[in-house]
Amino acid sequence: MAKVGVYVCHCGSNIAGVIDVAAVRDFAETQPDVVIARMDTFMCSDSGQEMVKQDVRDGLVDRVVVAACTPRTHEPIFRAAIEKAGLNKYLFEMANIRDQGSWVHGHDPVGATEKAKKIVASAIGKARYLEPLEDTLVPVTDAALVIGGGIGGINAALALANMGHKTYLVEKNPSIGGIMAQLDKTFPSNDCSACILTPMMVDAYNHPNIETLAYAEVEDVSGYIGNFKAKIRQKQTYVDWNKCTGCGDCASKCPAKTPDAFNLGMSNRRAAYIMFPQAVPKKAVVDIEHCINCVGRDIGSLPKINEKTGRPILAPCERACAAEAINRTIAHNPAGAIKEIEIGSIIVATGYQVMDKGWFKELAPASPNVVTALQLERIISATGPTEGKLLRPSDNEKPHTITFVSCVGSRDEHFHNHCSRVCCMYMIKQARLIKEKYPDMAINMHFIDVRAGGKGYNEYYVGARNLGINFFRGKVGGLEILPGDKLRVLAYDGESSTNIEYESDLVVLATAIELPQDATLLGQKLGLQFCGANFFRELHPKLGPVETATEGIFLAGCCQGPKDIPNTVAHAKAAASAAAAPLSQGQIRIEAIISEVHSEKCSGCGICIPLCPYHAITMQTYADRPRAQIEMSSCKGCGVCTSTCPSGAIVLHGYEESQIFAQIEALTA
Repeated sequence: MAKVGVYVCHCGSNIAGVIDVAAVRDFAETQPDVVIARMDTFMCSDSGQEMVKQDVRDGLVDRVVVAACTPRTHEPIFRAAIEKAGLNKYLFEMANIRDQGSWVHGHDPVGATEKAKKIVASAIGKARYLEPLEDTLVPVTDAALVIGGGIGGINAALALANMGHKTYLVEKNPSIGGIMAQLDKTFPSNDCSACILTPMMVDAYNHPNIETLAYAEVEDVSGYIGNFKAKIRQKQTYVDWNKCTGCGDCASKCPAKTPDAFNLGMSNRRAAYIMFPQAVPKKAVVDIEHCINCVGRDIGSLPKINEKTGRPILAPCERACAAEAINRTIAHNPAGAIKEIEIGSIIVATGYQVMDKGWFKELAPASPNVVTALQLERIISATGPTEGKLLRPSDNEKPHTITFVSCVGSRDEHFHNHCSRVCCMYMIKQARLIKEKYPDMAINMHFIDVRAGGKGYNEYYVGARNLGINFFRGKVGGLEILPGDKLRVLAYDGESSTNIEYESDLVVLATAIELPQDATLLGQKLGLQFCGANFFRELHPKLGPVETATEGIFLAGCCQGPKDIPNTVAHAKAAASAAAAPLSQGQIRIEAIISEVHSEKCSGCGICIPLCPYHAITMQTYADRPRAQIEMSSCKGCGVCTSTCPSGAIVLHGYEESQIFAQIEALTA
C-alpha cells in the first residue's frame, strides 16, 4: 500500500488569499492512502522542502503530492528534493491550485476551495499508482551548429569556440556579417559599424575551432539533443574559393548588371561580384541567374577558338582572373554540394528583415524618394550607392527637408502589434548624423512616442532635440506625390492638437522588424514553435529566454524578437553558454517520462509516425512483421502517439491507464 504525503502551500496570499488552505489540507487527510497532510506558507522555500525531505527520510511517506504553483517551474524543485532525500523522483505529483484555482477564481473563494480539493484528490489518485522510473544517460557529440552569421551568430560561435568546442557557422550569404554589415554607425556612441564588426568577422573566420560555411543553407536536421545530424547545402559559387584571392577583377570586367541586394536595390552590381568591400570570406561569386553567358558560352561548355590566334575565346571574368579561379568549362552542379555534419547542440541566429515599403499604400511607396530606414543607412554609408553623400534617389540632388516616420507596420493592428524596439533610436541616430553634417537641413520626426530605454539612449535623444531636430508626437496619415519629386506630408501634432501639412524632399520609413521568410521555413524543419508576433518562441519568457521546446536547440538575437546590438550580443552569449552545457558534460540525461511500444500489440499500421511532432518514431521489423519503434532520446513524452494508437500498443510512462483512471475517478466522485 502506498504511503502518500500531501503538502499544501499558501504561496503567501497568491493561494491563501482566495483558497481555504486549511480546509484543503483537512480534505486531503481523508483521502485513501494519505498518511500525512501538512501545509506551509511557502512550500518551495528551504523550510517547506525540508519538511518534505524529513518525512521521506523518516520513512513516513513513499509518495509525495505538493499542492502549490505550476509544475512548469516548481516540479523540478520538488523532484530534486525528494531524490536528495532518497526517494525516486518520479514518485511525485504536483497539484496546481494556484494557476488553476486561486488565480482564475478569485471572485469565488468557496468555489475555488472546492475546485482545489478536486485537483488535490486527482493528484492523490494518480500518486497512489506511481511507479519508480529511471533516467537514461546518452553520449554527446562535442560540436555545435550556429545558423546565421550576423552579429548574434558570430558572438555565439566565438563563445562556443573559445570554450573549446568545434563549431560550424552557417551563413546563407557569401559573407558573414548580417544586417550590421549594412549599417554606417551605431547608437548611442556613433561608432563605425564596420570598425566594430569586421575584426569579429575575421576572428570567427580564422578561429581554429570554427568552420565557417558561407553561401550555405541548412537542408535538413534529424536526431536529438547531443546527437543531431545536419545536412548543409553549400550553394554553387561557380568560382573556386580555394584559388580566389578576392581581388575583384572578375567583377570589374563582368558586363552583366543586376540590382544589388546589399544596397537594397539602390545600385547595381555585376553578375560576378564580391558581396561588399569588407566581406569575410572575401571571395567572388557568379550569380548564374543574371549571367549573360558572354561570348556565347554556357557554363560547362568548351570555349570557341579564335581563328587568327588559335587561342580559346574566354569570357571576361575568366580572362580577368589571374588566379584561374573561374573556369567555365567545368559543368558545375547548380544545386551545389551537401555536407553532412554531426553536432550536439544547435543555435539559431537567423536575424530579421524589415518590412517592404510596398505594404503601405498611403505612404506613397511608388515614389523613389520614400525609402526605408535601412535604405537610408546605405545612402549615408561610405560604401553605399552614393559613397556616403546624402542624395535623393530620384535625381541625385541634395534634399533640403527630410521627414522620418516611426512605427510603420509596428504597433499596428493591421500588420504587427509588437514594438520593433530599435526604430526610435536608429531614426534619431540617422537624424543626428545628418544634422551634424548638414546643419541647415530641416529634419522632422514623427513618433507615436519616443522609446529610448537603453543605457545612454535617453541622453542621446535629448541631444538630438538640442540640435534643432523637430519632433512631432502623432502619426503620419499619408503622403502625396507632388511635381518635382517632392512629397506632401499629412500628419497630426499631438502636442498642439492640430493637423499639419508640409513639403518634404525625402521621407524615411521605419518599417517593422519581422522574421525572415526563409527563417520561417527553417523553423519548420527544426520543429520550432512561433509566438504571436511570428518570431521563434522561447521555452519560457523569463526563465528560458534562449531555450526552445526542442531540447538542444537554442535561440540567439532577433529571430526570438527585436533587439538592439548590445542585447543581441548578450542573448547570443547566453545561448552559447546554454548550448555548451551538454557538450561540456559529455553525456545527457534523458528523462524517463517517454513513450514505449509494446511490440506484441503493435499492428504496424504506422498511424503514429506522421503524428509525432519530434520525429521519434520509425518502423522496424520485429518477428518478421513491421512494428513501430520509439527513439527514447527523441521522445519528449507528449503522448500524441499514445492517444492515437488504435491497438493500445503504446504506453506513456508516468501516465499509465491505472493512474489516469484514478484521476478521473477522483474528479468525478
